[in-house]
Amino acid sequence: MKLEEYLKQEGVWYNFVDKPETIHTADAAEKAGIELNRVTKALVLLDQDKNPILAIIPGDCKLSFSKVKEAACIKKVRMVPFEEAENYSGYLLGATPMVHHKHKMKVILDKKLVQYESIYGGGGERTKLLELKTKEIIRLNDAVVADIIE
Repeated sequence: MKLEEYLKQEGVWYNFVDKPETIHTADAAEKAGIELNRVTKALVLLDQDKNPILAIIPGDCKLSFSKVKEAACIKKVRMVPFEEAENYSGYLLGATPMVHHKHKMKVILDKKLVQYESIYGGGGERTKLLELKTKEIIRLNDAVVADIIE
């Protein structure tokens, strides 16, 4: 099922924003004219048992691996190599949305993002950003909200 079909099926409000093709969050924010702190990075990680985890953080922040371990109650965590991320999310780098992934993943949303009614992330392709209500991202993913940035 395609991303937009999924969003319609779930009955959530969404907004796609067209932009020139980008991979990096800062470039996407600039080209779409959106504040960088409201454009998210969706980072695919693996725990010690190779279970995937999606960390959603503000675009202007860095991920704290130690805080992810604490939030997910795991012993080890590492970033998935760029060339392998699509195997877990189902999307190219720079296109990974905040919801609807190829494999069920534990999702952790940085608590700094809950101050916004809506936030932006990958739109399923590199030429789009997807705006969703923050509370819907949490609900659809059954996400944990925690401090996971440095």
